[in-house]
Amino acid sequence: MIINRASKLFQPIVALQKNQILINNESISKSTQLMLNNGIIKQSSPGIFHFLPVGLRVLDKLIKLIDTELRYVDAQKVMFPTLTHAKLWKASGRYQDVASELFKLKDRHDTEYLLSPTHEETSADLIASLGLVSFRKYPLKLYQITSKFRDEMKPRFGLMRARQFIMKDLYSFDIDVERSKKTYAQMCDCYDKIFAKLAIDWVKVLGSSGTMGGDLSHEYHLPSAIGEDKLVQCGDCNYSANLEYIHNIIKTEANITSCPNCSSSNIKITNGIEVGHTFLLGEKYSKALNSKYLAEDGKPKLLHMGSYGLGVSRIIAAAVEILSEETAIKWPTLLAPYRTVIIGPKIGSKEEAKLAVTPENVYQHLNVVNTLMDDVLYDDRSDMTIGKRLLEAKRTGYPFAIVLGSKATQNPPQFEVINLYNQDQHFLSLDQLVDFFSSSSNFDVCKLSSSAKV
Repeated sequence: MIINRASKLFQPIVALQKNQILINNESISKSTQLMLNNGIIKQSSPGIFHFLPVGLRVLDKLIKLIDTELRYVDAQKVMFPTLTHAKLWKASGRYQDVASELFKLKDRHDTEYLLSPTHEETSADLIASLGLVSFRKYPLKLYQITSKFRDEMKPRFGLMRARQFIMKDLYSFDIDVERSKKTYAQMCDCYDKIFAKLAIDWVKVLGSSGTMGGDLSHEYHLPSAIGEDKLVQCGDCNYSANLEYIHNIIKTEANITSCPNCSSSNIKITNGIEVGHTFLLGEKYSKALNSKYLAEDGKPKLLHMGSYGLGVSRIIAAAVEILSEETAIKWPTLLAPYRTVIIGPKIGSKEEAKLAVTPENVYQHLNVVNTLMDDVLYDDRSDMTIGKRLLEAKRTGYPFAIVLGSKATQNPPQFEVINLYNQDQHFLSLDQLVDFFSSSSNFDVCKLSSSAKV
């Protein structure tokens, strides 16, 4: 049996610091400090980070959640080239519009490419290269979850505004406006389910299409004091919009005092971290790249596109920012790198000599539980005290710890289960441990709401 052992885990933890650390002489966000201090990520250069093993487990869990939900809407996973021919972006006009944010390079033949921040042009060009495909093959939804690149002038807040980041980008192709609107509604519903399963406060607002183009756009935000977007929400008609979007409508930068939809003054303005964006693009890219289908009447017609992005690495950082304490990470339960950690007695202690059941036995019993499959960590660093290992487990954000203390030497043995998110404690037998972790309802106590002031 393979055992996940803390002694083998590459997790460079640094000592807790009273004052906020600095990167490039600038203070950083709470989430960045927590993830750096606890060996989740490590900065490589400004705006570029390593995902270390613990962080990669979190990332993989989020990707698995997204993949699962996208299967329900018949989305198909692909991988577009990271290098995009510059001619595609010149054809759409975006090469000139966002030139300052693009990483550009040339090959040995002096052909110009760019590191793609997004793939509307690439996906449209792929469909165009197939020739005229029958209308019966649509709608089509293609997505990927890969690294994207943006030449940020001033990277900040760690993973939240980075030069290299992980994004889920999906591109839909429909044969007319009405069908594209149905796909758009379906994808928005899919996003609603993803954020609901993360069990974290979120808000969906009308957003500006900007250089992406199109007629309809929504943004998904996690409310946070460090959010760079201002969100307007009406308490009377439930209207929600990015303040930038409202300014674009009323053509003024003046302060908003009433809802643009119902004129009510019952509005609140909060800060939000944008973690998702949906666009109904229409024919902008299909026209530029000649993406057509064979209509029922036998004529070629332009496809209608949609674009749907999720900032995967940004979701992780934003969740840590919103949920965590100053010195300890709290994850959305689904994303915790391990759901529980087993901590045995210190080597040489009287408890170690009298254990009726070893930590490895406990691990073996729990690792077969469906809710814990490969989600248990054995902290076998028995040269450390139980207290120090509990502190590291709490700092890293493991929801539960199972401690083999003095009661584990009794007959029958009892194991202390500690909820590290709310400090609840239980003493359970080995069979009760299995029952406890087999019940998904016990993980509900770890569901958290934002404590950030906005």
